[in-house]
Amino acid sequence: MQATAAIKNKTAQVISLGLIDYQEAWNYQEKLFAETVALKIKNRDEPVDLQKHTPNYLLFCQHPHVFTLGKSGKQENLLVDDDELKEIGATYYKINRGGDITYHGPGQLVVYPIIDLDNFFTDIHKYLRLLEEAVIMTLSEYGVQAGRIDGLTGVWLDFEEQKDPRKICALGVKSSRWVTMHGLAFNVNTNLEYFKHIVPCGIDDKAVTSLQQELELEVSMEEVQQRLLKNIASLFEMNLVTA
Repeated sequence: MQATAAIKNKTAQVISLGLIDYQEAWNYQEKLFAETVALKIKNRDEPVDLQKHTPNYLLFCQHPHVFTLGKSGKQENLLVDDDELKEIGATYYKINRGGDITYHGPGQLVVYPIIDLDNFFTDIHKYLRLLEEAVIMTLSEYGVQAGRIDGLTGVWLDFEEQKDPRKICALGVKSSRWVTMHGLAFNVNTNLEYFKHIVPCGIDDKAVTSLQQELELEVSMEEVQQRLLKNIASLFEMNLVTA
């Protein structure tokens, strides 16, 4: 058995999927994820000069109204039944990421990094913290101070004194053989009413917010995407190519 090639691929392909059905995006993630894992397994048995670099992808999208429940989540954190889901025009999926329940919808910027951490660093904790940091840096460009709360994943406002802590970005990921999928959901112009139908991330004593609500004006989704992309690339030292 041969060792894995030492040369790392730090190029990431940026793919904007627009407004896309959750299941369709999930299927696409699974396809890219499975292909990358399969290549890593194949590389183990190849001579070094025949090994191929594993790819990295950054998928950006928005979803129609949907609730997703992670592997460690509780069904009771969904506060509506099937009939009520139809009434509010939403769907519901149990999925294979970590974390509890969350909401996705129009006006929320979702990022799915399908990357091989062997190309960057093999540390899931660092990976999550850098995704959070990219959002924190992006918010600072809009004059919004954000940060972390100990013991809670995601990006928060009023994270220091916590008189009115508000979550503006949720994270939930899956990884296998250091290949990642799922990612982050950043509330930009999100309809926050939909969060009333769940216990967001299983946390019932803290609120959610959006960039629009904090600034009291609608924000360009394209502008936020470009700023967030720039910050992710900087933190991960990625080279970007656009599909």
